[in-house]
Amino acid sequence: MWSYHVEFSIAETNSVIEHDSTQTNCALTSLKIPLPIHKAVPAAPPAPLGCDDPESEAAAEVAVNYINGHSHHGYKFALNRIEDIRVVPQGPNNDIIFLELDLLETKCPILSPTPLANCTVRSFADHVSTEHYQLDPKAVEGDCDVKLQKVDGTLSVLASKCHSHADSGEDIRKVCPDCPLLASMNNTEVLETVSAALNDYNSKTTESYLRLLEIGRAKIQYHPGHVVITEFAVGATNCSAEEAKANVGACQLLPEDQSNFGFCTAVMVKRPSQELQVDCQMYGHQPGVTYIHPGQDTSAGLAPSAAGFTNHNLGLAHNNPVASESSSSEILRSMLSAKSVTKRAVAEAAQRDKVPRPVGFVPPPPPCPGKIRHFDI
Repeated sequence: MWSYHVEFSIAETNSVIEHDSTQTNCALTSLKIPLPIHKAVPAAPPAPLGCDDPESEAAAEVAVNYINGHSHHGYKFALNRIEDIRVVPQGPNNDIIFLELDLLETKCPILSPTPLANCTVRSFADHVSTEHYQLDPKAVEGDCDVKLQKVDGTLSVLASKCHSHADSGEDIRKVCPDCPLLASMNNTEVLETVSAALNDYNSKTTESYLRLLEIGRAKIQYHPGHVVITEFAVGATNCSAEEAKANVGACQLLPEDQSNFGFCTAVMVKRPSQELQVDCQMYGHQPGVTYIHPGQDTSAGLAPSAAGFTNHNLGLAHNNPVASESSSSEILRSMLSAKSVTKRAVAEAAQRDKVPRPVGFVPPPPPCPGKIRHFDI
C-alpha cells in the first residue's frame, strides 16, 4: 500500500501580481494536502524444504560423505532416502539443518579407494547361484540423524548419530526361502575359513605377508552343499611372505606413511567335495587412509568390536570438535522436536484431506519422506 501525507504553509499576503496588464490581489492561507505514505509489508517466510529438493539432496550428500569419512570399519554406505529435513534460521545466510537419512550398505569396503558413486549397493535378496556358490550377502540398512550448518552457501556437519542393522531373516525368507543368512563373525567355521584362506594366499604370494585386519561379512549355506563364504580386510606387513615363514611374529603392519590395505573374499566348500577359493585385492598406499584397530578410542565413537555380530554396526556418534553447537544431547533434543513437528504436520494434512475436493483433483505429494533410490527394507 502507498500513501503520503505532506504539510506545508504559505503566509497570507496582499501583494499585487501583475499578469497580462491585470492586477490581482492574492490572499493565501495555510493548506494541508494528503499524499500516500509507503508502509513496508513483512516478507512471507520461505516455504519449507521438501526432502527431494536440490538443497536437501546437497545437504544429504555432504552428510553421507562425512559419515563414510568418519567410519573406520565395515563398508561404505549410500543414500537410499531422505526421511525428513528441518531448517532453523540463525541469521542472514546462516541456517541449522537437521536431517534424517536412510542409508544402505554398499559392496565397497571402507578402506577402498573406489568413489562412492561407483559402489554397488547390496541387493535385498539376489538370486543364488549354487553352481558357482556366488552368494551375495543381503542388505544392511543405516539410520542416521545429522545436524549441519549452512553459512553463506557452505555446508558443514556439526554432529551425527547413526546405527545400522541387517535385514531380518524373516524378510529374507519371504523373498528367497533358500538363501543363507549372515553368520556371526566369530562363528567357528567362519574363523577357520578366514584363517585357511589367508594361509593359502600367503603361501603362494611373492609380495608382502598379509595380516588380517577384520572380518567384514560371512555366510554359511547348508543346502544343497555345505559352503562358507567370507569377506575380510587385510594389511601388508614389513615382511615378505618368505621372511614370515622364519618368524611371523616379527611381521608388523607397515607404518602409516607406507600403509597398504586390501580386501579378500574366500569360499570354502565342505560338502559334497572340499575346495577353497581365495581372491585378494590390494589397494596400494593411500595418503591419509588409516585403519583403527577395534578397541582403540576413535573420534567417531565407533563400536569397539563386531565380534558376535553379523554386520559392522554403523555406530557413529560424532561431534565436530570445531563446531560451536556440537552437543550430542542437543542434536537428539532437536531431532525429537523436529519429529514431533513432523507428526503434527502429518495430522494437519490428514485433516485437510477430509475437505471435499473437485472432481479430478490430484493432491501434491508430501514434502517428506523423499523418494526411495534403491529399495525399501
